[in-house]
Amino acid sequence: MKITVIGAGYVGLVTAACLADVGHQVLCAKKSKKKFEMLKKGISPIYEPGLSEMLRRNLDENRIDFTTDMEEAINFSEAIFICVGTPTTPEGEADLSQVEDVVSSISKYMDDYKLIIEKSTVPVNTHLKIREMVREKTDIDFDVASNPEFLAEGTSVYNFMNPHRIVVGVDTPRARKIFEEIYQPFTTKGFPLLITDIPSAEIIKYASNAFLAMKISYINMISDLCEKTGASIDDVSQGVGLDHRIGSKFLNAGLGYGGSCLPKDVTALIHTYKEHDLDTGLLQETEKINQKRKDIFYQQVEENLDDMEGKVITLWGLAFKPNTDDIRAAPAIDIVRKLQDAGAMVKLYDPKAEENFQRIIPENENITYFDDKYDALKDSSALLLVTEWDEFKESDVDRIKELMESPTIIDGRNIMDRDLMMDKGFRYVSMGR
Repeated sequence: MKITVIGAGYVGLVTAACLADVGHQVLCAKKSKKKFEMLKKGISPIYEPGLSEMLRRNLDENRIDFTTDMEEAINFSEAIFICVGTPTTPEGEADLSQVEDVVSSISKYMDDYKLIIEKSTVPVNTHLKIREMVREKTDIDFDVASNPEFLAEGTSVYNFMNPHRIVVGVDTPRARKIFEEIYQPFTTKGFPLLITDIPSAEIIKYASNAFLAMKISYINMISDLCEKTGASIDDVSQGVGLDHRIGSKFLNAGLGYGGSCLPKDVTALIHTYKEHDLDTGLLQETEKINQKRKDIFYQQVEENLDDMEGKVITLWGLAFKPNTDDIRAAPAIDIVRKLQDAGAMVKLYDPKAEENFQRIIPENENITYFDDKYDALKDSSALLLVTEWDEFKESDVDRIKELMESPTIIDGRNIMDRDLMMDKGFRYVSMGR
């Protein structure tokens, strides 16, 4: 069937490409003309494994196309996925201005029935606001529905094509039928389609992300106890994760969570709870623990390097997680700024995120970017490991030691084998072990 996707960021572009890959005819709308030209050539403006290849395949087979014409996109199909950003405002609530802008365009241009689908993460009962906006401007029939995404950057193409569940919130049989057709290629393979009311679907997204954030903060809180008592957070995490009721995922101690989803979704959920006069204690503590992780890591740097004025320090990993070039809420940002303020000479390397990072922290007399991780190590007093890229785990330990002025590694992601590093003569500091 024909499908419209408005927005070509992480969610929109992956949604458009994957729906095309299962046989739908997709038109994706993007305002930026520069990125539009890239997309028309099958070049993804974001780094996501497998995405560019999928784009090119579906462009070649005429199942996906791109436009900057909003009217064309809106009237291309009856199913319109809204996939635009909902960042956090200074007050902590979700900024729905981009969503409202799209809804305003739909109201203006729609010439027949439309199913307006919230794919963007929005607070509960946003569908009521959307419905009110459209009804104020047109008498044409429409439905609003919620279809939250559960994509993890770095594996989002795989996540979409192999979903743990597909959640759909509807309130009419017509909307339900459209979704059943959209996701038929998935349900025939056995992937579960959960159909709920719309408020429940809106909450499911926030509840899921907040729970994952709590799991990360919880294990980081336990890692602090391990460090004080001589226990190993690796053993504790394994022992806890083997309980099938808990599971092992998101139990890796370290610098905490970042990115475009967990930080803003926890903050937005806290704001929603306050709006309904509900206690936010657990959510606020989750946020507080996560913020402290960067401070704890930086304290380890200070304790092991003493005066950092003029010291050469190498930092590997700028993206908030591996297999992405996304630096939103990346711990590296605060860490690099603190090192720079302390007068350190900072050398930076990341396989994919350097270009994005330089927009935040440009190269200067204290900050140098490198294309090779080993070149960044020469004459360094310390190596800080901030993102758990596989290429860091597979590094030549002897070469690292040979290049550095002082063999000190402060591992914010527990990437390295602690016993091996100690045997090799490194001063090795990790999180909770």
